[in-house]
Amino acid sequence: MITAEVAVYPLKTSDATNVINNSINTLQNTNVNYTVDSMNTKITGTKEQIFDSLNKMFTEAENSGGEVNMVVTLSNSTK
Repeated sequence: MITAEVAVYPLKTSDATNVINNSINTLQNTNVNYTVDSMNTKITGTKEQIFDSLNKMFTEAENSGGEVNMVVTLSNSTK
């Protein structure tokens, strides 16, 4: 299991909240566990699940808002 903390930052849009929410919604009906905080989303799962989820989140944000930055911190630490 690994953990990712991910933050999506839409650029050049007047609807950043919608872009972020659409990105997070891609995690529904997946096998990852996730929690949404005010500044980021924490995702836990296998390496394959995490990278697949990050790809889905980025693609949705890109499709919803165009230019986007995504900041990700990955850890395989159990602590």
